[in-house]
Amino acid sequence: MGPLSKLTVAARGHGHSTRGQAQADQGIVINMESLGGQVMQFNTGQLPYVDVSAGDLWINILHESLKHGLAPKSWTDYLHLTVGGTLSNAGISGQAFRHGPQISNVHQLEVVTGKGDVVNCSEKQHADLFHSVLGGLGQFGIITKARISLEPAPKMVKWIRVLYSDFSTFSRDQELLISAEHTFDYIEGLVIINRTDVLNSWRSSFSPQDPAQASKFISDGRTLFCLELTKNFNPDEVDTANKEVENLLSKLSYIQSTLLMTEVSYVEFLDRVHTSELKLRSKGMWDVPHPWLNLLIPRSKIKYFAQGVFGNILKDTKSGPVLIYPVNKSKWDNRTSFVFPEEDIFYMVAFLFHAVPSSAGTNGLEHFLTLNKRILDFCAVAHLGVKQYLAHYTTQEQWQAHFGQRWEVFTQRKSTYDPLAILAPGQRIFQKRASIL
Repeated sequence: MGPLSKLTVAARGHGHSTRGQAQADQGIVINMESLGGQVMQFNTGQLPYVDVSAGDLWINILHESLKHGLAPKSWTDYLHLTVGGTLSNAGISGQAFRHGPQISNVHQLEVVTGKGDVVNCSEKQHADLFHSVLGGLGQFGIITKARISLEPAPKMVKWIRVLYSDFSTFSRDQELLISAEHTFDYIEGLVIINRTDVLNSWRSSFSPQDPAQASKFISDGRTLFCLELTKNFNPDEVDTANKEVENLLSKLSYIQSTLLMTEVSYVEFLDRVHTSELKLRSKGMWDVPHPWLNLLIPRSKIKYFAQGVFGNILKDTKSGPVLIYPVNKSKWDNRTSFVFPEEDIFYMVAFLFHAVPSSAGTNGLEHFLTLNKRILDFCAVAHLGVKQYLAHYTTQEQWQAHFGQRWEVFTQRKSTYDPLAILAPGQRIFQKRASIL
């Protein structure tokens, strides 16, 4: 429609972007899932990969990859998301300490830039565009295809939970595990505040290692920390896996009576959140506001953050899980558009609240938005060097502060690949502008 048009374009995946970030007021919203359904192309050689549409869901890629005995290396906790959606952000889960986020496990992309150019890019070809769109929030181009790195897939998973009452011990054990050469395959943590009978609530899925001792454990509303771990294995490797798990657990300082274990298939574990989704949908509790707050916190500040937030600002965790786990910066590529703390280890802390739409009380939307603001204000006053993941800002000045020293590179990339600021207006980073004729 020409450079004087006010038209903007946004890409919408499976509809999990927050705060209208996948919307375009009076513009065009592209349903990226309409690109899905194409045949995935697998290379099963020495360095296996799969070529997929950006509109494909990760759960479908998992099922198709398993037919070849393969699977992607890095995941999100929830798999019913599009490839393009997670690659435009980062894609983080409990495997990121080892493999990095999903944006560290991509070989090649097809991108439609803001200029309308269709470009195949990789580290060797159009490398700047390749790194720009990874974690680029859709600002430089719309990802239409991706080549995803694969690895041999296990069939089974040993799934373990243990509890801690002391945060320093909990974080020390997490950091020990992510730094070890031989360790678990998935490492995440949960914060549990003002909950009772925690172990019993998990017994439908997990078996206590010592039922008698577990029955004596009383959570009594305390602030507790759960370490969640998995070890992948195949049925013919069960004895070796058991010995590895026993050896790794012997190095940790958790509350011994709280050891819970179960065995599930690899698919069951990776798709675990969808199981919870189905239960919530049946109760009408899925399609509600989700005022989530995701923070990346430098290792040197995590104890101060925990002291200030857990049990003080945050009084309970009854309205959604609170995740906390460390990752290694060495597994992240600072050439991408994604920004993260500059320390060798930083923590993901995710407040995954759900609100009751009609409530004006402590389970209502306004309450959680106020709570999120208090947490962010605490971080700002204490100068913790926190970066938001899935960030929401309303002004360019706030985005500039978010990107910090990388802002100049970000704006240069914008002028190169989307000079009229047509793409992703819902992020509120750049205003649509007409060219000077």
